[in-house]
Amino acid sequence: MVRAMYDWCVDNNCTPFIVVAVDASVRVPQEFVQNGEIVLNVSLGATSNMTLGNDYIEFKARFGGVARDICVPLGRVSAIYARENGQGMTFPVEATSIDAAVRAKPGVASVPNGPTEAAQPPVFGIVPSDDGAKETDPKPPTGPRPSLTRVK
Repeated sequence: MVRAMYDWCVDNNCTPFIVVAVDASVRVPQEFVQNGEIVLNVSLGATSNMTLGNDYIEFKARFGGVARDICVPLGRVSAIYARENGQGMTFPVEATSIDAAVRAKPGVASVPNGPTEAAQPPVFGIVPSDDGAKETDPKPPTGPRPSLTRVK
């Protein structure tokens, strides 16, 4: 489905973005990870040598002018959407043993990935704490936030 949505974005002259739930199996620049997630522009102009395989998405991209090798298991892609109109799809994220260790750390939010977790998706800037209070992230994003529209 990721490949189909990617092709739909490219065919409609849109910029495809993917949302990735980061764990040890994902190779991305860690300094750009926020709340356990990273959003990547996977358009033809932003990547080189991209391979959208059955198990992994691999490509090279520049972050702050530095070329980096990116490798994302498809099971860690939580959404793909078009930047221009916000239309896309969300996916359940495959749980790993590393997810449990990350969730155990205080102040770290993760993407819900099963019926045992909260049904509400995480909101940027709000991190659940042990006492139930909510804290805000000191660096909120700038500009309008794209919205996802489920395509069936």
